[in-house]
Amino acid sequence: MNRVAPRYVPARYVCDLPWTVIPLIAVIVGAVIASDGLALTLWIIAAVLVAVLCWQVWFIPTQAKRRRWLETEDELLITKGRLWRTFTVVPYGRIQYVDVTAGPVDRLFDLKKVKLNTASSTSDSTVVGLTGADADALRDRLSVAARERMSGL
Repeated sequence: MNRVAPRYVPARYVCDLPWTVIPLIAVIVGAVIASDGLALTLWIIAAVLVAVLCWQVWFIPTQAKRRRWLETEDELLITKGRLWRTFTVVPYGRIQYVDVTAGPVDRLFDLKKVKLNTASSTSDSTVVGLTGADADALRDRLSVAARERMSGL
């Protein structure tokens, strides 16, 4: 199965870690200038934020290793998760349209996300961490395959 692009992990770090690092810095500054009673509470909060930060630094690459996808003759296979594993099979004939999106950080790292919209409203059919060229090529291949499979209906 195909893996996410190597730039996916640094992009996730840039998106996710500031939400922990900025409050951590604020709490540490507050603990340094606060009175003794409040300082202890702030140092405990800082310790919790450091634990969360360490968990994120470990979790993001671990999660990225588990995200994979594969095109077969009749369907697209998508897998993710370590504890709660998800294996999604999307038959090409069920694809209604294909979205390719990229946020500001994704564009900075030349990454895109391909979302398959199917007849099922609960389908989680998203391939993340693709390079721009790979995402565009996958979109084109999936669109052609979906048109070919839908023509028989």
